[in-house]
Amino acid sequence: MIAAKRDRLTARLEWTRPELLAVFPFRHKVEMTATLRPDSLTIETAVIADDPVPVSFGFHPYFGIPCRPRAEWRLELPAMRKLVLDDRGIPTGKEERFDRVDTSLCELNLDAGFIVLDQRPKFSLSGVDRRITLEFLENYRYAQVFAPKGKDFVALEPMTARTSALTSGQGLRVIEPGEDFNAAFRIGIQA
Repeated sequence: MIAAKRDRLTARLEWTRPELLAVFPFRHKVEMTATLRPDSLTIETAVIADDPVPVSFGFHPYFGIPCRPRAEWRLELPAMRKLVLDDRGIPTGKEERFDRVDTSLCELNLDAGFIVLDQRPKFSLSGVDRRITLEFLENYRYAQVFAPKGKDFVALEPMTARTSALTSGQGLRVIEPGEDFNAAFRIGIQA
């Protein structure tokens, strides 16, 4: 931990130990800051390169609307480019148009990866008197949306690279020694 305040926590991981480098062989540091406000949580991540480092990470927040059945939930997604997948669920390099969505989750079944088009896209899940909004603030250019039919949750996932970018190289950014990469997203709640 680097710093802790009542509403803010910053931690650092130095990716230099042999057991870590055996999994991901690129020396770097990661600093994460979580800032809590009465109506939001902001997560900021900084990657500082010691070696050339490919940047491919994301978060997997799952959401639900308590005390409301899924049939009463609404999902709002921005217009994006949908990644076409092969039979293993790996992006093929092709994309499809994906129009803005504002729909009931009643019978929706969705598990897809996307390229976001807006600089600061917003994704929302709402039900009668509550709304949860995920906003990409910086450097999340991809999203994964997982809303399986019949389940009482939705995952709205900010991603810095598409699925399998470390093996395909598609959309993968590499930062050079001494450079840093910053990314941030915010989860807002309205009641």
